[in-house]
Amino acid sequence: MSLFKRTEKHHPESSTSKVSYSTYDSPYIEELIEHYKNRLLRETNLEQLTSLTQGEMRLAIERLISQFMTEEKVIISRGDKETLLTRLIDESVGFGPLEPLLSDDEITEILINGHNEVYIEKKGQLQLTNLQFRDEAHVRHIIDRVVAPLGRRVDESSPMVDARLQDGSRVNAVIPPVSLNGTLISIRKFRADPFKMSDLIEFGSLNEAMAQFINAAVFAKMSVLISGGTGSGKTTLLNALARSIPSGERVITIEDSAELKLDRPNVVGMEARPPNVEGTGEITIRQLVRNALRMRPDRIIVGEVRGSEAFDMLQAMNTGHEGSLTTVHANSPLDALKRVEGMVIMAGMDLPSKVIREYIVGALDLIIQGTRLPDGQRKLVSISEVVKNPNGEAEIQEIFKFKRTGIDGNGNILGYFTPTGVIPKCLDRLRIFGADIDESIFHAEEEVRDSDHIYSL
Repeated sequence: MSLFKRTEKHHPESSTSKVSYSTYDSPYIEELIEHYKNRLLRETNLEQLTSLTQGEMRLAIERLISQFMTEEKVIISRGDKETLLTRLIDESVGFGPLEPLLSDDEITEILINGHNEVYIEKKGQLQLTNLQFRDEAHVRHIIDRVVAPLGRRVDESSPMVDARLQDGSRVNAVIPPVSLNGTLISIRKFRADPFKMSDLIEFGSLNEAMAQFINAAVFAKMSVLISGGTGSGKTTLLNALARSIPSGERVITIEDSAELKLDRPNVVGMEARPPNVEGTGEITIRQLVRNALRMRPDRIIVGEVRGSEAFDMLQAMNTGHEGSLTTVHANSPLDALKRVEGMVIMAGMDLPSKVIREYIVGALDLIIQGTRLPDGQRKLVSISEVVKNPNGEAEIQEIFKFKRTGIDGNGNILGYFTPTGVIPKCLDRLRIFGADIDESIFHAEEEVRDSDHIYSL
């Protein structure tokens, strides 16, 4: 049976044809693959093989298979032998049917819904592929190969696991009985070369004026909260913004699962650790934030705040560590501030809401809201400044926004970026730090009321 079976299962949500990857259905070749895979497992040191580079590994396996075929007097065509070698490498020391997906740079997500259904995300759109695993045991075998080197396990007593591939791709797996659809795997891939701000402008995620403003804000040590849903591009923007941090500053990154790739000197990273199989040894984001304060940071970047560590992050921003960056899951700038407020309460701080909000407004300067639109486009739909009004209350003033105008015949969302007409209060600070920003980039092209873009917390 082929590991790359075709499926005829009907998927009403996918009106387009499946994305095809090369398959091979020759029973004889399949039989040879299984036979030589078993010989490799029995007669070679796989641990030694996996320590080789990809090129060395391929040569070593090629020599072994040629030796086996000579011993057994097996003769096949050159094309079949190439297929045999590729599949054996994928099955023995790789990730089986996932290998062509992992090597495709255009794929950003791989979603496995049981052994017979594999989706990919390209350009923000989910597409069904023609790839399948042999059975549930085959999928579990791939997951074990991912987590075993990390000292992790996945079984009925521990049915969920987070892990990371060597290239930095993030893996989440859930198995029965928690999963009702067989083994579920989600792989978030990351580029070896992170996107720059110029790339985001080219993609239409923001315009030149917005990029100039937020780059200047990061350079001027303003603290920025990036808000958005899953897959909205928060980490991508965080990587791009970090390029504006002066090279002489020491940056400490803290993440649940390492995703940031900052192309700059003097950057050190720390990663949270889940409890081991005995339930001990956990290192939380909150512990890492506290420890980072003892490491002489100029900037602290937290990949995502989702709990009590928000209080320690705000405390760091309020006590001399300006210019820090972090992200949060929220649907709007106002929701983002409310979520941060809720996280501070989760930290067990017995403080009235008024004090917490003053703490927030003293720590945060900008909120950047990202969104993945229904057509797959990722946009920065709002850039807002957090300020204190004359009554001492926290307010959010929207500086730039994305205005939707409609949908074209292909289902693509149309719109444009525009300033709201609100002049940011931080403009003087940006100029003190040397930013040459013309005030005209904040002038709205249409009449708007100030109250339309000011929200009180």
